[in-house]
Amino acid sequence: MKKLVKILAFALAAMMLLSGAAIAEKAPEEYTGSLVVYSPHDADPLNAGVAQFQAKYPNIKVEVIAAGTGELCQRVVAESENPQGDVLWGGGADTLAGYTNYFAPYVSVNDDVIAESFKDAADMWIGESPLPMVIIYNKTLIDEADVPKTWDDLTNEALKGKIAYASPAKSGSAYTQLCTMLFSKPTIEEGWDMVGKFIANLDGKIQDSSGNCHKLVAAGEYAIGVTIEKSAVLYADNPDIGYIYPAANSAVPDGVALIKGCPNEENAKLFIDFVTSAECQTSQNVDWARRPVRSDVEPQGLVALSELDLGDYDFAYAATEKENIIDTWNDLTAQ
Repeated sequence: MKKLVKILAFALAAMMLLSGAAIAEKAPEEYTGSLVVYSPHDADPLNAGVAQFQAKYPNIKVEVIAAGTGELCQRVVAESENPQGDVLWGGGADTLAGYTNYFAPYVSVNDDVIAESFKDAADMWIGESPLPMVIIYNKTLIDEADVPKTWDDLTNEALKGKIAYASPAKSGSAYTQLCTMLFSKPTIEEGWDMVGKFIANLDGKIQDSSGNCHKLVAAGEYAIGVTIEKSAVLYADNPDIGYIYPAANSAVPDGVALIKGCPNEENAKLFIDFVTSAECQTSQNVDWARRPVRSDVEPQGLVALSELDLGDYDFAYAATEKENIIDTWNDLTAQ
């Protein structure tokens, strides 16, 4: 009898040990294999974030495919029968919202410190950095008193030909800016009326890349430009460059999404957890002035979102009506 009790006790202990091993978190070095990251982020913060991930998980080999948000999303669609990428890191959430059929749901371990307004309701994407829009200006070309404070101010004819703005048909951030303008008015029709006047003020000068807008203003080729906060803060030490947050603004986040059917799902989820971690969020903020999405990480060197005049941004409309919005933009710019 005693022998039987010992056998049963040993078996129970073994079962508990195996059960514990099954649920225990693996050490960072135990994660192996590959990870393919698609990203439209600027090279420096992108490379820094990936390097930080690899330093923590040294046995995961990471490959980065960098391109524009639209191009990467189309690539995800083209590869949907045989996915080659694992995770899409970056791109405005309003753009990602239009491709949720090609993403898989994932609830990050950091879910509880990310506001619901910065996450997809079905967990198809997770916000990782809110992006307020700004109007950047060159102080040598325009007086502070004449800097536009609202989207309506961009229709001032005195600014004709002096505004750097990218085509929303080619730039994800420019599309978000266009929708922000539309949503700043009581109705979409009134928004288009204002945008039509704004287009006339561009005087046919529309940039192919949003990344050029802040650079052209800094170079003195344009007096003002419409850009994103993370680009404008690069000139914090330049006395000739300033920027303002217009009224009825938006803070659409860059998002991160798990690609449906990806070949390295475990590592992709690990990466999503990492880029939304306090560790990565803090580094991206301190080193690259990217705004953290976590409620427990205070942004350094940036105005609190609570201090900005943020309007209602309709993610669903921006996603489902994108083709019509771009068609209307193209029609207005062709006139």
